[in-house]
Amino acid sequence: MAELLSVPLKKPSEVDIVTPLKNLIQSRYSTADKPEDCNEAISELAKLRNTAIWKAFEKYESSLEIIYGYYDQLVSLETKIPAQELQVPFKWKDAFDKGSIFGNRISLTIPSLGYEKICVLFNIAALQSAVAASQSIESDESLKLAAKLLQQAAGIFNHLKSTVMLTMQQDPTPDLNPDTLGALSNLMLAQAQEIFVHKAIHDNMKDSIVAKLASQCEDLYGECLKVFQRENLKNNWDKDWIPTIAGKQAALHAVAQFYQSLVCRSNKQIGEEIARLEHSVSLFQTAQQRSGKASLFQELQHKAQRNLAEVKKDNDFIYHERIPDIKSLEPIGKAQPAKVLPIAQPMSQGFKDLFSELVPVAVHQALAAYDVRKTEIVNTEIGRLRESTTTLNGILASLNLPAAIEVTDGSSGLPPSIIEKANTVNQLGGINELEKMIRELPDALKRNQDILDETDRMLNEEKQADDSLRQQFKERWTRTPSDKLNEMFRSNAAKYREIINNAVQADKVVREKFESHREGIALLSKSPTELQAAVPQGPSGNVTNSSAVTTLRQLMEEVETIKAERDVIESELKNTNFDMKSTFLSALAKDGAISEPALSVESLGQAYGPLQKQVRESIEKQESLIARIQQAHSQFVQERGSTASGRESKMVQLAGAHDAFRDLLNNLTEGTKFYNDLTQLLVAFQNKVSDFCFARKTEKEELLKDLTQESSRGAVPPPTQPSYYTGPDVKKEAPPRPPQPSQPAQPAQPPQAPQPSGVPYPVYVQGMPVPYGASTSTPYPAYVPPPMPQGYNPYGTMPYPNSYNYPGGFPAAPGYGQQPPPGSYPQQPPAGYPPQNPGGYPPNPW
Repeated sequence: MAELLSVPLKKPSEVDIVTPLKNLIQSRYSTADKPEDCNEAISELAKLRNTAIWKAFEKYESSLEIIYGYYDQLVSLETKIPAQELQVPFKWKDAFDKGSIFGNRISLTIPSLGYEKICVLFNIAALQSAVAASQSIESDESLKLAAKLLQQAAGIFNHLKSTVMLTMQQDPTPDLNPDTLGALSNLMLAQAQEIFVHKAIHDNMKDSIVAKLASQCEDLYGECLKVFQRENLKNNWDKDWIPTIAGKQAALHAVAQFYQSLVCRSNKQIGEEIARLEHSVSLFQTAQQRSGKASLFQELQHKAQRNLAEVKKDNDFIYHERIPDIKSLEPIGKAQPAKVLPIAQPMSQGFKDLFSELVPVAVHQALAAYDVRKTEIVNTEIGRLRESTTTLNGILASLNLPAAIEVTDGSSGLPPSIIEKANTVNQLGGINELEKMIRELPDALKRNQDILDETDRMLNEEKQADDSLRQQFKERWTRTPSDKLNEMFRSNAAKYREIINNAVQADKVVREKFESHREGIALLSKSPTELQAAVPQGPSGNVTNSSAVTTLRQLMEEVETIKAERDVIESELKNTNFDMKSTFLSALAKDGAISEPALSVESLGQAYGPLQKQVRESIEKQESLIARIQQAHSQFVQERGSTASGRESKMVQLAGAHDAFRDLLNNLTEGTKFYNDLTQLLVAFQNKVSDFCFARKTEKEELLKDLTQESSRGAVPPPTQPSYYTGPDVKKEAPPRPPQPSQPAQPAQPPQAPQPSGVPYPVYVQGMPVPYGASTSTPYPAYVPPPMPQGYNPYGTMPYPNSYNYPGGFPAAPGYGQQPPPGSYPQQPPAGYPPQNPGGYPPNPW
C-alpha cells in the first residue's frame, strides 16, 4: 500500500430540504391546469442526500458512486432553480478543525444550493483521496484506480479554488480557502505522479523512464512543500503532513538518482553511477529523518546500498574511474503523465435526472422576457380598442343615438334601446352590485397593506438584530451585513408600496366616476314602470320615413357590428398563446443558447400581426363611421325640427349612465382580481422574506455559538511546524490574497408594458425587477417577485406575464376559489380582520 495522504471529510448537518423545495417548485412552476408534481423526486433527493453525505465516511469505492449521484442531481437542479433561491440553511464543518475540549468545531451555515454543491464536491475529492490511499501498489488495477482518483481529486480542488469565492461571496471556512484548495490540488497531483512511479516500477519499465517520472514527482512534492509551509496554511494540516511531504520529496529524489544510476551502469559510466548512488543513499536517509518513517521505498534503499558497495569494490579493483561531483552531473529528464483532470459531467454512471420535468433557468428567463413583450402588445392593442369604443359611445350618447330615432311616431313610451340598456344593467346586478364591489375594495386594500407592513417589520427586525450584534462584537461579527443582503427585498417592497399607492388613486377615480353617474345608474336599476315615470314626457317629431332616420338606423347597425368585432378581437388578443417553451427548449438543445429577441419577434409577429392589422382597420373604419353619423344626425335634426329638451337630456343621461355602468363593472371586476392576485404575490414575497430571516437567524445563532465558545476558552497557540530544505534556490513566498468578492451587478430592467390610454388607472411602475432571479451573485437571493397575472388589467402597475411561473394564467388568491400552496397564506381573511394579526399570516421567525 502506498503511503498516501488522504484529505479529511467535511462533516455535514441534517437539514430539511423537502418542505422548502416543495414550496419553491410549487410557487414557481405549478399551475391550476398543469401541476408539476415533483413530490416524489424531492423525497428521493432528500433520501439520496442523507445516504450520500454519511456514506462518504465509510471511505469505500462503492460510496463514491452514491455521492456522485447526489452531486449530479445538485448540478441538474441548479440549472433549473437558481442556487440562491432555495432557502435551506446548509451547515458544514471545517474538514481540518479537530475541535476543542468543548467539542466545538469551526462551521459555516449558508442558505444556498451553491454552498451545498461546493461542500459535496469537496467531500467527493476527499473521498477519492481516501479510496486511492487504500489501494495496494502490488495490483495493476489498484494502481490504475488510484492514479485516476487522485487526478480527478486534483481537478476538483483546482476547480473549487477558482469558483468558491464567486459562489459564496463571503469568508469561507479554512478548508475552503482558495490557498488551501490550491495546496490540496498540488498534493493530489504529486501523489498521482507518485502512483505512476510505482506503476512504472511494477511494470518493469525502462530505468530511464522511471528516473524521469521520479524526478518530476520530486519537483511536484517540492512545490507542494513550499505551499504547505506558508504561514497562513501550515496550521491547518495534521502534524504529520508536512514531514511526510518533505520525506516524499527527498525519497522521490533518491529514487530518481537510483534509477539513473542503473542507466549509468548499462552505459558503463562507473564514476557517475557511484556519484548518483552515493547521493541516492544519502537522500533515502534524509527522507527517513524528515518523515520519521523507515518504510519509504525501503526496498529500493537496500538495493541502492548493495549496488553502491558492489560498484565501489569493482571501481577500486578494476576501473579506477574518478567520481564526479553530483552537482556537475547532467540533470535527470522529466516526464509527467499525471494531469489535473476536469470534472466529468455527469460523474455517476447511468445518471437519471430526478427533475427532468422542470425546464432550465435560461428557458424561464427567455419566457419571462417574451411575456413582457407579448403583454406590451396585448395591452397596447386592447387599450386602443377600448379608447376608440369609449370615444364612439361618448359621441353617440351626446347625440342621443340610437334612442332619438327609435320613438318617432309621437308616442311617449321609452325607446327600445333605453329599455334594453335598463334590462342589461338589472341583469348585471344594477347599482347594488357596484356599491357592493366598491365597499369591498377597502378590505382588499387593507389586507395587502397589512401583509406588506408585516414584511417590512420582519426585515427591520432582522436588520436591527444584525446591527446590534455587529456593534457588540465589532470585527468579530464576520457575516455579511443585512443592508447588503436585503437591498433587493427593500427595493421590491418599495415598488409594491408604490403599486398599492397607485391602486388607491385608481380606486378614487372609480368612485368619482361612480358618483357622477350614480343618478342615471340608479334609474336604470329600477323597474320599467319606475324608469318610465322618471323620464319626462314629450312627443318627438314624426320623421319615421325620412331618409336621415333610415341612414342613421343603418349606421347604428354598423356601430353594433364594429363593437361585436372588437369584442372578438379583444378575446383573441387575450387568448392567443404561442408555445414558446418548446421553441426555447429546442433552441437551447440545438445551439446551447437561446436567441430570445429574434425568436420572440418572429413568434409575436406570427401570432399578433394579423390582430394588430384588424385593430388598425377597426379604428380607421370608426373615423369614417363617426363622420357619416354626424352628417346624418345634422340632417335628422333639420327634418325633425326642435328637440324635446327635457326628455332628450334624460335620454342622453341614461345612455351615458349605461356606458359608465359597463365600464365601472369591468374596472371593479379587474380591480378586485388585481387585489386578490396582489395578495398572492405579497404572500409569496412575505414567505420569501420569512425564509430569508429564518436562514439569517440560523446563521446568527451558529456564529453566536462559535463566538461564545471561543470567548469561554483561552486561545491556544498552534504548534510550530518545521521548515524543510527544498533546494538552494527556494525562497519563501508571501501567501497570495484570496480574491475579493465583487459587488453584485444590478439586475437589468425589463421593458415596461404601456398603460392603455383612456383608462384612469395607475401607469406602470418603472424599474420593476426582472423575473426569476435577476441576481445570483449574492449569498442570499435577490428576490424577484413574480409578475402580475396575464391579461388586460387597468389596475396593473407592473408587467403582467407569468408563463414561467403560472403558465396558462395566475391562480386565484387563497380564499377565492383555490387552495393555497403549502407554506403560503393559509386562508382568505374575513372582512375587517384584526390588524394585530393580519390575516393569520405565517409568524415571524424572529
